[in-house]
Amino acid sequence: MTDKKRILLIDNEAGLCRMMEQILLDHDYLVRSYTSPQKAVEEFKAAAWDLVISDIKMPGMSGMEVLQAIKAKQHDIPVIMITAYATVEMSIQALRKGAYDMLTKPFEPDELVYRVKNALQQRHLLEENRELRAELENKFRFENIIGSCDGLKTVLERVGKVAVRDTSILVTGESGTGKELIAQAIHYNSPRRDKRFVAINCGALPENLLESELFGYKKGAFTGANENRAGLLETARGGTLFLDEVGNLPMNVQKTLLRFLQEKEFNRLGDTTPTRVDVRVLSATNSDLKEAIKAGAFREDLYYRLNVVNIHLPPLRDRTSDIPLLAAHFIMLQNQKFKTAIKGFDSEALRILCTFDWPGNIRQLKNVIEACMAVESGEYISRDTLAQFIESAPGGSPVSSVAGQVDQNVPYTTALELFEADLLKGLLKRNNGNIDSAAREAGMNMVTMYRKIKRYGIRKEDY
Repeated sequence: MTDKKRILLIDNEAGLCRMMEQILLDHDYLVRSYTSPQKAVEEFKAAAWDLVISDIKMPGMSGMEVLQAIKAKQHDIPVIMITAYATVEMSIQALRKGAYDMLTKPFEPDELVYRVKNALQQRHLLEENRELRAELENKFRFENIIGSCDGLKTVLERVGKVAVRDTSILVTGESGTGKELIAQAIHYNSPRRDKRFVAINCGALPENLLESELFGYKKGAFTGANENRAGLLETARGGTLFLDEVGNLPMNVQKTLLRFLQEKEFNRLGDTTPTRVDVRVLSATNSDLKEAIKAGAFREDLYYRLNVVNIHLPPLRDRTSDIPLLAAHFIMLQNQKFKTAIKGFDSEALRILCTFDWPGNIRQLKNVIEACMAVESGEYISRDTLAQFIESAPGGSPVSSVAGQVDQNVPYTTALELFEADLLKGLLKRNNGNIDSAAREAGMNMVTMYRKIKRYGIRKEDY
């Protein structure tokens, strides 16, 4: 099958047709020309051509009529219009009816080739975008989210109902449970699927950068602001903005975001003129925002704006029946990527896999499987291989600490973190879970205490 691009020429001047045809043939295009616009339209078939070039002024059927007839048969094909009498009004009319470009007679051969290349490149980009969008929509279909436990089914039923409604959704759950995957599924199953899904991790940027990333800035707003810049809210125009780890938003950013959610407008940094955009906001957190509100670290009014609908993802330890399914899925992806042929886990390794606590949830499971497959030399991942990456004791964790005594074989930084986590649990237990009192006893700021609790994944049942 040839990769040559196919071009259809329509011009009642036979001499001009022959000239254009020869120019394009010399540049390795496949070309067919018509001097009768009626016959060209009659014989035109969708997907048979990559580009159409048509004169505007022709007897019997004008170029504008040709354009409309061809677009009715194949709306996405680029059409270049040729005219000796180009006016602004004519150009606007042609572009409104779907023309890609206008070419004014007389023109040089190089100009014709240049316009043709541009039109074909644009078509190629559109096809790539369409294929990518189809791939994304297929990837984030609900049935492609792995799992069959009752907890996940309940979540997906809820997601299916709210995806089509243009409302704010807060996705909650421990780190690694797949909150961004659910947010993407909501977007790609919503009326906004053809627009952009833009994600930002609110905990990954310092406060001054986060504000300018979200809302953009005006030239001269601060040192280094040498030009106007649109923020992510504008980038996501018409689509979805996903705020991951939304509990990390600084107070000044929370205030601006609240105004946007209420008024659908905001001010770029350094700008006094409001910017209006239509964007759906989805957010996610692995922390308890109600506790953050009590601690003065999160605005209550913003919480209720973001949490119109709440979707809570269960941790992997509550989805043990899904672990074999998830493991098989990750093994398949790794086999495809690296051309390997690992068949799965042996029975003992699978038992350990299904009884492990998985504090890092699905993300940890995926990383452990990738690590196992990198070192496994047999057809099945063995217990010995798995034991290199997780503690094999059922319900245990890779590294344990008891009564403040840390395993001396762990790295120094890990030992410090384990000690601090145990210390925080003890403080919270002693203060009956009161974060304010525990922070005072520890001699630290309450917000710092709250962030450390989130960092170490300390749950209420831990104290």
